[in-house]
Amino acid sequence: MDKPILSKQAFWDVDMEKIDYEKNAEFVIKKIFERGTLDDIISILNFYREDKVKNALLNARYLMNNTMSFACVLFGLKLEDFRCYNFKQLTPHVWPF
Repeated sequence: MDKPILSKQAFWDVDMEKIDYEKNAEFVIKKIFERGTLDDIISILNFYREDKVKNALLNARYLMNNTMSFACVLFGLKLEDFRCYNFKQLTPHVWPF
């Protein structure tokens, strides 16, 4: 298989024919977990090794909270394992009154 079969839901802003799935693996993994469908996630897990997907998510600079929670359940992780979670804790937000 030379490239995964993905829907255009996550890549609405990118020409999917020009994506280099090996060179831009971290971008593809993050984008699919953030905006893709469950079928896209399964396809990515079949295309890349599980440890490569897990490392890409753990080292991402930003992930939505629900994406981190899903990855925790999927891979048996804790929120504190994510780089972006620890970074968020260092930059507190102002309370919205």
